[in-house]
Amino acid sequence: MCSQRARLQGHRETVGLCGPRDSCLEAAAGLWSRRACRPECQAWTGALLLGTCLLYCARVSMPVCSVSMSQDFGWNKKEAGIVLSSFFWGYCLTQIVGGHLGDRIGGEKVILLSASAWGFITAATPMLAHLGSTHLVFMTFSRILTGLLQGVYFPALTSLLSQKVRESERGFTYSTVGAGSQFGTLVTGAVGSLLLDWYGWQSVFYFSGGLTLLWVCYVYRYLLSEQDLILALGVLAQGLPMSQHTKVPWRQLFRKPSVWAVIFSQLSSACSFFILLSWLPTFFKETFPSSKVGWPPGSSCRGWIFNVVPWLVAIPASLFSGFLSDHLISQGYRTITVRKFMQVMGLGLSSIFALCLGHTSSFCKSVVFASASIGLQTFNHSGISVNIQDLAPSCAGFLFGVANTAGALAGVVGVCLGGYLIETTGSWTSVFNLVAAISSLGLCTFLVFGQAKRVDLSPAHEDL
Repeated sequence: MCSQRARLQGHRETVGLCGPRDSCLEAAAGLWSRRACRPECQAWTGALLLGTCLLYCARVSMPVCSVSMSQDFGWNKKEAGIVLSSFFWGYCLTQIVGGHLGDRIGGEKVILLSASAWGFITAATPMLAHLGSTHLVFMTFSRILTGLLQGVYFPALTSLLSQKVRESERGFTYSTVGAGSQFGTLVTGAVGSLLLDWYGWQSVFYFSGGLTLLWVCYVYRYLLSEQDLILALGVLAQGLPMSQHTKVPWRQLFRKPSVWAVIFSQLSSACSFFILLSWLPTFFKETFPSSKVGWPPGSSCRGWIFNVVPWLVAIPASLFSGFLSDHLISQGYRTITVRKFMQVMGLGLSSIFALCLGHTSSFCKSVVFASASIGLQTFNHSGISVNIQDLAPSCAGFLFGVANTAGALAGVVGVCLGGYLIETTGSWTSVFNLVAAISSLGLCTFLVFGQAKRVDLSPAHEDL
């Protein structure tokens, strides 16, 4: 991604792609636009990977701390479910906006501006919790606001990658950057569990919010110029009209069954993932207390294992899925065949392991099943996530925003429904059955209607 100023001055120099895949970071960096210079490629790829990591550090702080906070504030399962799901109330409202702005002013600027705000809100969460006696109201409000700010991230990222990465290499690039989501959850699960035991739940929010603000400072100082942000803020403030070629072909997109298939599959994938992300820490803490697995009360070992191992497995799984996807396409397999295979793994096989979680009383087996389910869900990065870029690269941010809005809305319902099922049935099996049912519906829809042919071209250009 060469400098914005050079691009504004009409820079048209063509630079070859970066070299062989001698490392994950260097490989992904090598997939950027031919206008990208190698050092800047690597810097931006690393920055986006770290940004995705910190996004999830902030996002999962509440699920990791929910049990301790419930004890401090006297929340029951339904009230905890409200706080956990409130993130998605805000998250679903800014997806389309984030994609549209990414298509218009550049995804990197949208990401930086939003990260500065959500980092501050996360670091300030402990203070908000003690502003008054209505802890539930303040925590719900802070999570809604965090969701609003984080909702723009992935649509803006999708817009950025769709304009910079070739079709045959999108799987590996998106999987590499997307691996930050598992790495962020891993960091918060490992470090957060220790901080939780040593210094209390407040320290987890200080940790994730503070790191995000440091990342913002780094990107602002070394990767984006002040002029870039001033131009972006000017567009936002003045509401400059779009040129004709940047308008979204609404009717053309939503007449295609393949578009509805990828939206529904993204809905299913996001909803299933959000349910597991929100409730797995509580499942392990309540189903396998310290005394049942041989550790002394208050031991951090138990929390470290179930908060870390699934995400430790997910990182190489994400990278492998991207490499496998691009390798199969380079070997001549049809793009849509590869995308569907990835979804069989990401929605189909992962849901089987989720079902197994509800039918075992062994701590070790539960960790294995949870790790397999979470790890296999990363195959979605090389399936439906890049299929959106296959279908409409010119407005991928907008379309991803629509799909992820549907997923976030389903996440609100799914997480709340999960809390309701646990409270009323007293069984975790019902939650994992819900995850499997949602995943299966999404998989069947994509297998039947999914395509990889562009749908954002005018009829006169579709066959070119």
